[in-house]
Amino acid sequence: MLITCVHQGFELYGSDRSFVESVRILRAAYPQARIDVVLPRHGPIVAPLSELASQILIEPLWILRRRDLPRLMTIGLLTLPVAMLRAWKRLSASDLVYVNTSVVADYLLAARLRPGRTVLHVHEIPQGATLTVLRTLIRWSGADVIFNSRATAAAFALPETARSRVVYNGIAGPAVPEPKTYDGRRPLRLLMLGRVSRIKGQEVLVEAIRLLPKSVRDRVSVRIVGSAFEDVAREAALAATIAAAGLTDIVTTAPFVDDPSDLYRWADIVAVPSRLPESLGRVAIEAMSYGRPPLVSRIGGLTEIVEPGHTGWVVAPDDAAALSAQIERIVTDPRAWNDFPAAARARYDALFDEKAAAEGITAMIRARLGGRSRLAPRQPLASVES
Repeated sequence: MLITCVHQGFELYGSDRSFVESVRILRAAYPQARIDVVLPRHGPIVAPLSELASQILIEPLWILRRRDLPRLMTIGLLTLPVAMLRAWKRLSASDLVYVNTSVVADYLLAARLRPGRTVLHVHEIPQGATLTVLRTLIRWSGADVIFNSRATAAAFALPETARSRVVYNGIAGPAVPEPKTYDGRRPLRLLMLGRVSRIKGQEVLVEAIRLLPKSVRDRVSVRIVGSAFEDVAREAALAATIAAAGLTDIVTTAPFVDDPSDLYRWADIVAVPSRLPESLGRVAIEAMSYGRPPLVSRIGGLTEIVEPGHTGWVVAPDDAAALSAQIERIVTDPRAWNDFPAAARARYDALFDEKAAAEGITAMIRARLGGRSRLAPRQPLASVES
């Protein structure tokens, strides 16, 4: 049996690591299958995939990124027929094609020409016209759809006739969480991890720290870790914002890292101050797996992760004052959240452990393969589906 897995990225940010974990689930379910992975470029994601894939193919993909839309809708259209033909050939040769994220337009367009072979895994909540375009593309494709949260499913609002399912991302975490060590006698270690972009809210966090009373601000140490996607000007702008706020001794920045485990161990809490809807919020889940309570925006799938006042904190999005007030309470009253780390880990174990996605994803794969499967799947380990 040939399973082709297609992904639009090449780094190891959240959607990239989710893709690796989905390929791992497929390999565990179908250990004798040939699994080909298609990527647009070489990058850090290749190393973990090399242990799972039969082969990794680097091929051009027609990816609907917002920043590239002017080019794609003009001269880029000349490349679309070739991209669709390439996708159609892979669909024709495969028993199943698993497409990660809805922006891989060539494969979704070609899926209509080879029906019954495609499972699409949606990990994004686009806005405005982009959402309309991607919703239309999904409906055209006829693909079975896995949504990574209820918020994502609600945003796309597919008709009831669509074959879709909500399955929370299964995320690998440490065997045991880290102990809480913050008691107010040293600076609170606050981590923000993610791509530097207009969505993630790095500037909101910087402003929130600036708004803290000086007596509290001096009791905080902040690390903002991540890089912009091919946009060094945005990274420079963030550094300038930190300097202008007089926070260079408190807020440090660092580029993207493949393995953030040491960062989670360093942190006391993890901030996810997103300005626009997150489809789920992988960083918040990873933080909980390490016993690090997340401080998140009340938006999108983040509200499905955190139980306010029990496993973490939730504040209004794009509201630096509200974020600052919550950070002040966290710093000055550490005993109020003594139980949060254990509760956060327990929620991770119940809903978001790596095993949690296995049954939901393999159920969709089995249903799509139907009688065409030449290999019976291995029984998945366990699962919790939303």
